[in-house]
Amino acid sequence: TINDLYDGLSDKTDQDLIDKTAELKKFVTEAREGARAEHENNLDKNELKKKVLEAEQKALDSIMPEAFAMVKETCRRMVGQSFRVSGQNAEWNMIPYDVQLLGAIVLHNGKVSEMKTGEGKTLVATMPIYLNALTGRGVHVITVNDYLAQRDAEWMGEVYRRLGLTVGFILNSMDNVKRREMYACDITYGTNNEF
Repeated sequence: TINDLYDGLSDKTDQDLIDKTAELKKFVTEAREGARAEHENNLDKNELKKKVLEAEQKALDSIMPEAFAMVKETCRRMVGQSFRVSGQNAEWNMIPYDVQLLGAIVLHNGKVSEMKTGEGKTLVATMPIYLNALTGRGVHVITVNDYLAQRDAEWMGEVYRRLGLTVGFILNSMDNVKRREMYACDITYGTNNEF
């Protein structure tokens, strides 16, 4: 299904993909708020929260194939383009393989996906990160050090920005004003200690 949807995206403009991101965000928000409105008068606070999160998860599950296809299409469009990553020029040369799509599905389902060095863990993570950023509540991606936080925010951030999302990273050296700015992004990379 993901690849079928991906095949249908090649004739869309970059703006079409950004607009689709906004549409998907609205869909998730409406599912969450619809559940809140439906249950707020007859459930206690904890049960209401559970129902709202269930509705949100159901919405995310339903749009997962389309969201993953959008990430894959964005990656395809970036092939051969160069940009700065951690102060160095980097050329994009990645389009998710089917096995990487499976890894992304596993991650979205809250399970562990083991991959060896060089098999594309960072790329695999872009798909569930993008999908969960559609909740509008921010996604925090934990890395092992400041270098990787900045590198991955700059490197994979190209994908998210092209889909209309904001990306930031937290470094140990940042002041509170800069940190607030980074936390306000749709997706924020950082270390466990900084979060």
